[in-house]
Amino acid sequence: MIRLAVVGVGKMGLSHLSILGAHPDVEIAAVCDTSGYLLDVLGKHTGVTGYSDYQKMLDRAELDAVVIATPTRAHAAMVRAALEKGLHVFCEKPLTLRSEDSDELARLAAERGLHCQVGYHNRFVAAFAEAKRLLELGAIGEVTHAHAEAYGPVVLRPKGGTWRSKSSEGGGCLYDYAAHPLDLLAWYLGEPDSVGGTVMGRIFSADTEDEVYSTLFYPGGTSAQLSVNWSDESFRKMTTRITLTGTGGRIVVDRQECQAYLRDGAPPPEGYRHGWNVRYTTDLTPPVWFYLRGEEYSAEWAYFVDAIGGDAPEGVNSFASAAVTDRVIEMLVADAATDRSGAGQAQSSAHQAPAPRESRGRRRWMRNGTRKDRD
Repeated sequence: MIRLAVVGVGKMGLSHLSILGAHPDVEIAAVCDTSGYLLDVLGKHTGVTGYSDYQKMLDRAELDAVVIATPTRAHAAMVRAALEKGLHVFCEKPLTLRSEDSDELARLAAERGLHCQVGYHNRFVAAFAEAKRLLELGAIGEVTHAHAEAYGPVVLRPKGGTWRSKSSEGGGCLYDYAAHPLDLLAWYLGEPDSVGGTVMGRIFSADTEDEVYSTLFYPGGTSAQLSVNWSDESFRKMTTRITLTGTGGRIVVDRQECQAYLRDGAPPPEGYRHGWNVRYTTDLTPPVWFYLRGEEYSAEWAYFVDAIGGDAPEGVNSFASAAVTDRVIEMLVADAATDRSGAGQAQSSAHQAPAPRESRGRRRWMRNGTRKDRD
């Protein structure tokens, strides 16, 4: 039995608490939040011990793992404190606001042999996993280009008041929305060596961006377009889609289905044929013990619990993989900010949303923090 604490019982924290409370191998040993009201309600109806002080909880509660679902700005210090206590960690995305912090935490987790995971739930959506499998099988040959999209109706009028509307807390479309398709690109294609033409525009928000557009460049000539907008009411809810074009075909995948077009010339994988193929999430997804918001949330927790017990392979989702996404986010911020100011200075350690502007399209921001003008 894994004794676990949930830290931050807002929207995601409550979802995790509900799923984990139903897991047969998990005991909710503590919850931590700054809201005394929430702690009183949870204590009354569940009997779980509540803490308003995170460090006191770490010192007093008998724990094997913690779930951190606080505003992003607090992640680095909280994760580090948990790792130093020898606890396994599940942290909501993104891991931190500074890639050097994410790299340090990934190293610390590896040194201590702790399983650590970030809430990139799309890796546990069966359709996205099927696309990953097809890529590994070489079903569409060498990938030459990708298109990563995410749209939804999150911010549809000027508003503020929560941490998600404050760039200093890690709010904004880039961290809250674009991180998901960026993580999928990292899963499918690896880490880009540069980005270019980044646009981060405001539609309704005063302090953060509402849309993000950019081009990512990978070793070997592969490229990807990023297109994300969380102020798009033409979508009923968040919709994430990845299109992968290769020398042998194309894959179009979202939460509902994985479509694959396979050219003649190479034997198709088992169960597929040349031309268009469709695999639905409902057919690909195994049953879960508890459903809330989507099977992928239960699946990511099953993986976390099994990995702690040594019954699941490492590497599907880790601090190291999340650190890749954090580095790409920093490149995007630096590229957009540099082009806006013309100063040639990176701003990768502080997330600041640039004002809307035209893309210059012919300058890249490299991984090592230098600018490269294209011919």
